[in-house]
Amino acid sequence: MLEFFATLHWGAVLQIIVIDILLGGDNAVVIALACRNLPASQRTKGILWGTAGAIVLRVALIAFAVVLLDVPLLKFTGGLLLLWIGVRLLAPAHDVHENIKPADKLVSAIKTIIVADAVMSLDNVIAIAGAAEAADPAHRIALVIFGLVVSIPLIVWGSQLVLKLLDRFPIVITLGAALLGWIAGGLIINDPAGDRWPILDTPVAEYGMSIAGALFVVIVGYLLKRRNAHRAAV
Repeated sequence: MLEFFATLHWGAVLQIIVIDILLGGDNAVVIALACRNLPASQRTKGILWGTAGAIVLRVALIAFAVVLLDVPLLKFTGGLLLLWIGVRLLAPAHDVHENIKPADKLVSAIKTIIVADAVMSLDNVIAIAGAAEAADPAHRIALVIFGLVVSIPLIVWGSQLVLKLLDRFPIVITLGAALLGWIAGGLIINDPAGDRWPILDTPVAEYGMSIAGALFVVIVGYLLKRRNAHRAAV
């Protein structure tokens, strides 16, 4: 153990921690959105278990980061999935099913957090994997895990803060869902399958797709929310 710390590349450790902190903002938003409808007594459980599952999955993704990012249509498919997750977080399906048990809601929230984080991490993991490249090959996965573990308190605290904002300012729910749509649009247009069309490889196209993704989530989510409210009233 002492030898491990003595030979550790502390510069890489610092880079990974900084990356995790910078990339933890969108994770905190997803976690807060997924847990906002849980009973107050289960919110902390949802945040902790969802974060733990997302961290484990991210470590696995980082181990295969370079290969994953080069698979055609993977980002495209992930982007479509994230669009739907954003819509459902804005207009939860269980709004019209009040008889769902709290335990089922907790499991559903945890699943949503893990799936959304996995999709959003497709681009993010390459940054962490790149930072770990400077270290000894035998230390890389350990470095990644260490950096993620250090960032957990920040993500959990950020999620708690966003939850408080959601309770006080409902507009934050819409902004959070729009953020997921923005990320989804970026994933879709940056898929390797689109490399054959140079017109897609421009800042204008990328920003346009991100804006389109954000608008799609907000508009479709709003329409579904209205439909759910109408059904509940009937």
